[in-house]
Amino acid sequence: MRTEALVFAGTACFFLAVDVLYAVWSREPAGTAALTIAFLMASLISFFFARTHRAIGLRPEDRPDGEVQERAGRLAPFSPGSGWPVLTALGAMILALGLVFGLWLALLGLGVFASGVGGLVFQYATEGDQH
Repeated sequence: MRTEALVFAGTACFFLAVDVLYAVWSREPAGTAALTIAFLMASLISFFFARTHRAIGLRPEDRPDGEVQERAGRLAPFSPGSGWPVLTALGAMILALGLVFGLWLALLGLGVFASGVGGLVFQYATEGDQH
C-alpha cells in the first residue's frame, strides 16, 4: 500500500501545483475550485493508503520475497447466481437516464438502485446476524 500512497501523493502534489498556477494566472473560480477538489480527493486516497499500510504492514505482493501462496484463499464471499448486481446496474442506468429525461424517471431509478444495493448488502444476512 505504500506504493499506492506515494502514487496518489504525487498526483495530489501535481494537482496542488496546477491549482496554484491556475488560480494565480486565470483568476477564474470554477476551474480553481475543480482543481482544489481534485487535490483534496487525491490527498484523501493517499492518506487512506498510507494509514492502511501503517495498520497492516507489507503485503506479500509488496515484498520481493513474497509468494503467490501467501495471498491465496478466499478473499470475500461472492455469489455467482445473485441477481442483485444486475438490479443495481439497471437502477444506475435508469437513474442516469432520469437525470437527462426527467425527475420522475430519476426517482424511479433511485428506487430500483436502492433496492439493488440493499439486496447486495443484506443477501447473506440471516436471522441470527441481526441485533
